[in-house]
Amino acid sequence: MSKIDDPDNPEWTEADFARSKPASALPEAVRAAFPKTGATATHADTAADKVPVSLDLRVDVVRHFQAQGPGWRERIDETLKALIR
Repeated sequence: MSKIDDPDNPEWTEADFARSKPASALPEAVRAAFPKTGATATHADTAADKVPVSLDLRVDVVRHFQAQGPGWRERIDETLKALIR
């Protein structure tokens, strides 16, 4: 299996971890600009409705959904749900 570099999510180095700060260190105006995501967010689907999986997808499939902007994982989920309905 080959490694795929994701420019939107590069692997952190020791230096990255050393200079990182918690989100609470950001100014309130910055924190307010980013809604909560993941299990802490309010969604129609709850965390109990989801199962974390590791799934190998073709690069062109991932790029297709990523090109549509943030929320690409949810769009893949919606596409799969529509397929099984």
